[in-house]
Amino acid sequence: MPDPLFPKLGDGAAKEALRFGEHTLTYAELAAVAGGLARDLPRDRVAVWATPTVHTSVAVVAALLAGVPAVPLNPKIGERELAHILTDCAPALVLAEPGAELPAGLAELPRRDIPLTGGDAGTWDEPDPETPALIVYTSGTTGPPKGVVLPRRALATTLDALEDAWGWTGGDVLVHALPLFHVHGLILGILGPLRRGGSVRHLGRFSTDGVAHELANGATMMFGVPTMYHRIAGEAGENPKLAEALRGARLLVSGSAALPVHDHQRITEATGQQVVERYGMTETLMNTSVRADGERKPGTVGVPLLGVELRLVGDAGEVIDDVDAVGEIQVRGPNLFTEYLNRPDATTAAFDGGWFRTGDMATRDADGYVRIVGRKATDLIKSGGYKIGAGEIENALLEHPHVAEAAVTGEPDDDLGERIVAWIVPSGEPPAAEELADHVAKLLAPHKRPRVVRYLDALPRNDMGKVMKRALGA
Repeated sequence: MPDPLFPKLGDGAAKEALRFGEHTLTYAELAAVAGGLARDLPRDRVAVWATPTVHTSVAVVAALLAGVPAVPLNPKIGERELAHILTDCAPALVLAEPGAELPAGLAELPRRDIPLTGGDAGTWDEPDPETPALIVYTSGTTGPPKGVVLPRRALATTLDALEDAWGWTGGDVLVHALPLFHVHGLILGILGPLRRGGSVRHLGRFSTDGVAHELANGATMMFGVPTMYHRIAGEAGENPKLAEALRGARLLVSGSAALPVHDHQRITEATGQQVVERYGMTETLMNTSVRADGERKPGTVGVPLLGVELRLVGDAGEVIDDVDAVGEIQVRGPNLFTEYLNRPDATTAAFDGGWFRTGDMATRDADGYVRIVGRKATDLIKSGGYKIGAGEIENALLEHPHVAEAAVTGEPDDDLGERIVAWIVPSGEPPAAEELADHVAKLLAPHKRPRVVRYLDALPRNDMGKVMKRALGA
């Protein structure tokens, strides 16, 4: 029989497993309430209205105990996207926090409120490792969202690989404030601590005060996205309480998008901590990470995790071995998804002889550390015969004292093929376009300077803090 996904859940321990504000559940309480709910679930897919609450955590654990796929739904989802997901995956019911107001699109689906008391833990047989655990929908930037079928095998191997990379143990207490409808917040942030037998404290909403409080009172790790660490970088130098709390953390991890090198530097100066970055996708879960016991290289996402193979591939399909040469990341390993639900064509197109095509462009240094330069579709700019990654230009722009935020895209140019466009949120008086171009040319190379500068009050971002570059182009 396969090993259980949550080996510590059935121990009946009084140790705290989940804390969301005033709601806490011990391992014994979680086993009982999730076990009771699991017995009442249909043997079919179930949707979960994934609010950032302990209820969502209980619902997903219950589905995993029952061996039925859970489909997390973003509470901010739009009508059209919700209708597409419901038609595509046809869940048998929706699990929701009591009192949560659901959109009209869910009116025809049977609802079951998620309990926090009662139940009976019982015993559970672990399903086959290839059994679907979660169906997580992509953001749908290039068409209708695709349902990524993640088997139990992928969850277990990714979380165990992070145990190896981060020295993650049952003694760790994780603090985060991430949404619970995607890989980072739900799988890493909730299921990760539960698999290790540790604890998680969810803030509900991110605040630097909340982070400081938890890290000063027993939390050992923090997971966040660059927008969160950007706020920390801006405050830590002038907030001794925050700096001291961060200084005492065992591990600070950033993901879901690249953390600007400038923010890395500011956090290290204020706290002595070096933030660890890792790289993953919905389809692959985690691929690489800077190791807790390895060299920290700001701006890189580390080396391949245990069990993950990674290669860079050029435009003609050739494997690229040269140091610092740009290629598309392709990966294979037990961390990969099974299929796109109801999309055999898309599933086939996503693979190259067993290797998953990520669409992310990167380089590798002599030590094997991966540095992502951007998405193939939006962040690789071909200008004047050069392949230029938007990320390094963004990092250079952020070193300018009057640049608060920066994004870089390419747009058609009759002479260059594509010209580099900088989208700037200024800090104080907006710097002149020529000044910014000279700044980049001095730090990088003349051909990487922006030809056009556009100023904004804010960059368009999704729920994970990623800049939506297609919105910039529109």
